Amino acid sequence: MIVCSCNVLSDDDIRAAVAESDDAVRHAKQVYGCLGCSAECGRCARTIKTIIDEALGPCAQSCCSGCPHSHTVAANDEAAEPAQFALAAC
Repeated sequence: MIVCSCNVLSDDDIRAAVAESDDAVRHAKQVYGCLGCSAECGRCARTIKTIIDEALGPCAQSCCSGCPHSHTVAANDEAAEPAQFALAAC
């Protein structure tokens, strides 16, 4: 199913970006970076977030220490910016 019409991203593309990333993908902006594109209209952001949460499963609710996804920071945290841009190499 196409989730993002602007960038022609499918739900499978998003799930693959989450699964293949070495870093914790938690936000639509990070998915766009992994897939080499950027948000255009933003209408798909909520759906992308839902797919990310589904792909991470119980880990999305609360990560335990030692989980590879436990190294996340808040989306509005200024310190998060360098880590988000580092995902572009996925």
